[in-house]
Amino acid sequence: MPETPAPATVPEKIRLNDLVCFAVYSANNAFNRFYKPIMAELGLTYPQFLVLMALWEEDGQGVGQLGERLGLESNTLTPLLKRMETAGVIERRRDRADERRVAVQLTPSGRDLEAKAGALLACVPQATGMTKDELVELRTAVERLRDNLACARDGD
Repeated sequence: MPETPAPATVPEKIRLNDLVCFAVYSANNAFNRFYKPIMAELGLTYPQFLVLMALWEEDGQGVGQLGERLGLESNTLTPLLKRMETAGVIERRRDRADERRVAVQLTPSGRDLEAKAGALLACVPQATGMTKDELVELRTAVERLRDNLACARDGD
């Protein structure tokens, strides 16, 4: 007599708070709410702030390089850069050697925002309620998560 197959196991009910993606999503929302008044004081949006952070690290990057660094598509980055240029914090210049390349450079106003941003962001570690080591560990884990998901998406 053949064996009766075991009944299919029913997966445990999935709960919203069990999802890692929801924890990351809701933490991102909390960061956005926390940063909103800080960014308003700087006269920036958070994506504009990220562009400035990248330029404070390395001024004169190409638009493509910035987009890659920030994970932004050109159709998102270009209007963002136009608004920043209108606000007087960056300048975009075509490369004379390669007209296709557009370099993004800080203006004096853009450079001056670095010190102001540093002073305003000094409260962030305390607001998290985490130690420096815990924050480094968390950032490392989130970066690994991001990279693994990118590899899974790209089939690497």
